[in-house]
Amino acid sequence: MTPNEALEEFRSAGALLEGHFILSSGLHSPVFLQKMFVFQDPARTERVCKALAEKIKERFGTVDYVVSPAVGGIVPGYETARHLGAKAIFVERENGVFVLRRGFTIPEGARVVMVEDIVTTGLSSHECLASLKDHPGNVLGAACLIDRSGGKADLGVPLVSLVQLDIPAYEPDKLPPELAALPAIKPGSRSLKS
Repeated sequence: MTPNEALEEFRSAGALLEGHFILSSGLHSPVFLQKMFVFQDPARTERVCKALAEKIKERFGTVDYVVSPAVGGIVPGYETARHLGAKAIFVERENGVFVLRRGFTIPEGARVVMVEDIVTTGLSSHECLASLKDHPGNVLGAACLIDRSGGKADLGVPLVSLVQLDIPAYEPDKLPPELAALPAIKPGSRSLKS
């Protein structure tokens, strides 16, 4: 799947939104990728996650475990793991910090890739990866459907993506006038109560 074909999956699902959005990172942007519009369609989700699994195999080889951050990473993590023939587990916030719960463990020597939906600043991905440091698996790298940082997000490990975009994101006090003139919408999930 080419980057344009992957982006077309988002467009066709109505998941590429324009306006004024407050991202989970707290930054503001004129573009929001509502990945849940993609994930509500199992066939579309399968197509993009199968393509991501192929890129992961090409870059990292065999993968034993896919770890994703809850909530947004669970669906693409599971579906990508299915195509890799790997186990799918996820981290959740406990006292504000990502941890493996529900009895999930990573065995000694397991080959692990962190799979995320969208990377903007890399904050959630970085937190997810940090939570794995106390586990004996070997973290090979990270993967996401869309890297909207334009390749600038530094996760401390190699990042594979289906699409790399350079979508502007602004600090709340540094908005361009045309964005500041629009009402802001906060569609993300990070602030959801647990």
